Amino acid sequence: MRSGPLVPPIKCQGIKTKLVDEIRHLVSGLEFERWVEPFCGSCVVALNLQPPKALLCDTNIHIINFYRDIQNGKIDHLVVRDYLREEGAVLSSRGEEHFYTVRERFNSSPNSMDFLFLNRSCFNGVMRFNKRGRFNVPFCRKTDRFSAAYITKISNQVLAIASVISRFDWKFRVSEFTETFAGLNRGDLVYADPPYAGRHVDYFNSWSQEDEKQLGRKLASLPCKFVLSSWHSNEFRSNSSMDKLWGGEKFRIFTKEHFYHVGSTEDLRHPMIEALVTNFPARGSTKLERARQITLPLNNESVPSLRTDMDAG
Repeated sequence: MRSGPLVPPIKCQGIKTKLVDEIRHLVSGLEFERWVEPFCGSCVVALNLQPPKALLCDTNIHIINFYRDIQNGKIDHLVVRDYLREEGAVLSSRGEEHFYTVRERFNSSPNSMDFLFLNRSCFNGVMRFNKRGRFNVPFCRKTDRFSAAYITKISNQVLAIASVISRFDWKFRVSEFTETFAGLNRGDLVYADPPYAGRHVDYFNSWSQEDEKQLGRKLASLPCKFVLSSWHSNEFRSNSSMDKLWGGEKFRIFTKEHFYHVGSTEDLRHPMIEALVTNFPARGSTKLERARQITLPLNNESVPSLRTDMDAG
């Protein structure tokens, strides 16, 4: 039996691994025909909830192609193992020169294996592309990055997710969220995890306050149920969109402190209060039955957590 969430082989900023259980509890007991993600990213939520039918969309073509290649069998755990052994050996011998060789090769002719290599050997696992769509994150400066244990870990992750994807009717699509929303119906359940405005912005997932407002309007007018992940507050400020977009009686907001290991130094890696917004009441979960809806704005006051005293110890 798996002791924790299934972790994807690609790393993304803002990955919701630590929120998988909370999202699962929120949708527990809901009946729906198709799970839809307009910002699927690493696909960690779908991979763990494992809906029988899903539409998984993102504007990052490299992420979508990576999952498509696993789905159609072009990539499997053995291919990944052999590729990383070969490229890792060259990296160990030639150092960062080889990292930049692979980066230039990928930017000239993108492919899923080089994408995986760069994603797992770049600085701090950051996925960033410039305005020309070129991967521009520097090397992590660990020439022995692809140890035997690390390669086994990544290839096992590919094996695990390939097993999940092969069992279900999942479609991966390069799409803007507005295009994804255009084809929804009452039988869908949407999980939206947009980029945070002003954070983790790059060529593929630039995100502004206007985008946030447009997403809010689109979600509020959907014919189906949704769960939205967003940031609620940190020690410096609160998200004003929470109150402006989701303060009405139609919506419910739950929170949880979440720590992202993304930042150039430890002092830049601050805890974040995450918000999960729904247009339906939480049910079917003891944890969420005890959660209180928050009142905004916060003004730096403490917030209730999705987790309750049942989780202590």
